[in-house]
Parts: sequence; C-alpha cells; structure tokens
Amino acid sequence: MNKYTSYVAKKPDTNGFIKYNQEENTIWAALVKQQMDILPGRACNEFMHGLATLNLCEDKIPQLDEINKILQKTTGWKVTGVPALISFDRFFKLLANKEFPVATFIRRKDEFKYIEEPDIFHEIFGHCPLLTNPSFAKFTHTYGQLGYAASKEDRVYLARLYWMTVEFGLIQSKEGLRIYGGGILSSPGETIHALESKKAIRHLFDPVEALRTPYRIDIMQPVYYIIESLYELEELSKKNIMQMVEEAKAKGMHKPLFPPKNKQTSYVSSDQSNLSEQERI
Repeated sequence: MNKYTSYVAKKPDTNGFIKYNQEENTIWAALVKQQMDILPGRACNEFMHGLATLNLCEDKIPQLDEINKILQKTTGWKVTGVPALISFDRFFKLLANKEFPVATFIRRKDEFKYIEEPDIFHEIFGHCPLLTNPSFAKFTHTYGQLGYAASKEDRVYLARLYWMTVEFGLIQSKEGLRIYGGGILSSPGETIHALESKKAIRHLFDPVEALRTPYRIDIMQPVYYIIESLYELEELSKKNIMQMVEEAKAKGMHKPLFPPKNKQTSYVSSDQSNLSEQERI
C-alpha cells in the first residue's frame, strides 16, 4: 500500500498551541468562505446547526482546544491531533475512545479544490459540526468500537460503510435532498456534484449494499446512499453490523463504476489498495 504523503502535520508547543503561518490561515479563510457560499440549502440542518454551535474562526485555523470545549459539552467527544497518515488500528481506537483524529496540516494552494489526504479543514469543518449531534456521535462511537475489535478483512468492509455514510452520505430532509457526509461538505466540487449531477447514482441507504460498494478517493463519487434522518444511523448502531458484514461477504462486491486508478492501486476491495480516511497507514 502507498504510505507516502507530502504533508507533515504540525506539532503543538508545550502549551498545546499550534502556530500556523499567514498563508495557511489565508487558505483556511478562503475555504470557509467558499463553502459557506454554497452550503446553505445544500447541507442538512443538523450540520448547519452544529457549525453555528462550534462557531469556528473564519479568518484563521482554530486550535484543537477550542473545538474540544464545545464537543465535550455537547456529546462528550474531543479531537486529537495526528500525523498525516495513521493506521487502521489507531483510527478505530481513537473513535472507540470518542476522539476524532485531526491531521494538523492544511492543503496547499495547488490542491485547494481537492486533496486526497484528509487535512484539518476536511476534518474540522467537514466532520466536527455533526459530532455535536447525539445520533451521529453515537453511530461514530459504535463504529469505532466495532472496527477496533474487527479483523483486517472486516475493517475493509467497515471502511466502505464509513465512506458511504460519514464521508459521502446524503439525507432526505423535509426541505429536500441534503448533505451530511464530511467528504462532500468540505469539497465545493463534490457539494454540487452530489446533489445536482445527472450522472451520479443515488440509492436509498441499505447497510449491506453500502458494505458491498467499492469506491475511489480521487474522483467524484459515482454512487451515494440516502438516509431518512440521522436517527437512522443511531438505530443502525444498535443492530448487528458485523452480521451485515458477513452477509456482504457472502453476496460479494458490486462491480465498480469507475476504472482502476492505475496498475498499482485499484478500487478498495480485500487488498485494501486505496487509502480512505480510516486507511491512513
């Protein structure tokens, strides 16, 4: 598996403060403005409420302690700084402990619109607002517990479930189709594509089907799954997800709706070839 990244996470000083330079803060501010211009009417209400609750700095990258003060009060979660790439094992262990991993670097200008590695904008802006929501937080916690106890093979299946929900999930609200997946909410191109593309396929969420769906991290997603409410995720967390994994194994993978990335890295299957957020090894 490709373990290379050109990014290096920033380390905090003895007081826990991470110093970002002006260019990095400028990129953060531009990303926030860009998304705030297009998310109203596209992001789900729960995300927008969580965003207001976090009250993120718009002109500079927030400190992790600032986020933790809010998350601890709302759902008991916190964020934890990590390197650009971490192992499956550490990823699941953090989630099992109600700690969301945040790589403490921000993308460069040349990757402003899209970055394969999840940076601090993706993880703070894209994910943390919904970690203030009890149903979403419960699902994420249960997911981490299951993943930490799972085998290497089963973790690959669980990665697909995460990708089709937490990263690229859609929700059918009373106002219409909306976004709750952090991978979409932190990407201007994916925000428009997910809701408006005529090429994208949108299915009602079925966890077994999601577990069987391959994906690539470096393209606009060809398939999205739609839940009816965030409470649906909480209800899923109470069910036997690992039994669903076994059912998905028995049925086999769906045919990928995209070509392989190259001869070395293809779509995610049992060989764990593509890096997803929880495959940062």
